[in-house]
Amino acid sequence: MIEIGIIGGSGYTAGELIRLMIHHPKTRIKSVVSRSNSGKLIHLVHQDLLGETNNMKFTRNLTQNVDVVFLCSEHGQSRKELNNISEITKIIDLSQDFRLTNQSSFEKRNFVYGLPELQKEKIQESNNIANPGCFATAILLSILPLAKNQLLKNNIHISAITGSTGSGRKHSDTNHFSWRNNNISAYKIFQHQHLQEIEQTIHKVQNNFCYKVYFVPYRGNFSRGIITTLYTSSSFSLEKNREIYKEYYKNHPFVNISDINIDIKQVINTNKCILYLLKEKDQLIVISIIDNLIKGASGQAIQNMNLMFHLDENCGLKLKSVRF
Repeated sequence: MIEIGIIGGSGYTAGELIRLMIHHPKTRIKSVVSRSNSGKLIHLVHQDLLGETNNMKFTRNLTQNVDVVFLCSEHGQSRKELNNISEITKIIDLSQDFRLTNQSSFEKRNFVYGLPELQKEKIQESNNIANPGCFATAILLSILPLAKNQLLKNNIHISAITGSTGSGRKHSDTNHFSWRNNNISAYKIFQHQHLQEIEQTIHKVQNNFCYKVYFVPYRGNFSRGIITTLYTSSSFSLEKNREIYKEYYKNHPFVNISDINIDIKQVINTNKCILYLLKEKDQLIVISIIDNLIKGASGQAIQNMNLMFHLDENCGLKLKSVRF
């Protein structure tokens, strides 16, 4: 069994990791660190885990040697945590600390960007993974087939709406129910931190890309899920573009191409990304949906762990959406 440690255990992504890991056939959770809740029963913080985690409690530090540690701390904290983890322990970091190439090395650790649909083989060979951001995941999965085939030949325009869990568990003015309910707002227009991940990856896959990426994110009035809409020019027919996407993703079990329009409920509580393509004059439009907490965070982290330990990519992640 793969022995697991989780640091930053009180947040949403950690809660989802615990929920998925306790049913993973190849893992055993040994330690869940939360310094603000040390000594408290896990199910008193993650109340959906009542009856699932028995008498498991949060600890102040990793209490045992483990095979892999998932870092679920706030952005900027992961570097501090690494000093307390054995060099031979594998790391999967869910923060943004190591996602950019110029920030991907720390002391003796070199982090690989953990988007399996981009570089599965590198993930399998790595001991340190930087889990992608939720917006970046949904958007890059709608771009990669074009970039891989060197077909991005104009500016890219993207809008995306995320649920309130995307801003984390800590209270803020914009995640109170009274503000979020019956409301929607744009934020960090053209300046969202995930834009750097997106641009970096596009340039890596299509190194002659010399255009702009315009990204407008929105806060939605729902709890979880992301829907993105991307458009850019394309000289190919809709049918040809669909062929390109289906060919790219034919060996990637979590990405599906839909022939009809899609909605967020199709992917909630799953590690899936569903794409829908359409064409209007010379513009190719790609709609992408994911669960921001699963494929956008904890599920993708487990997918990366499966690859690192040479397990079936689907292991522990054969999930179905609730839908209604």
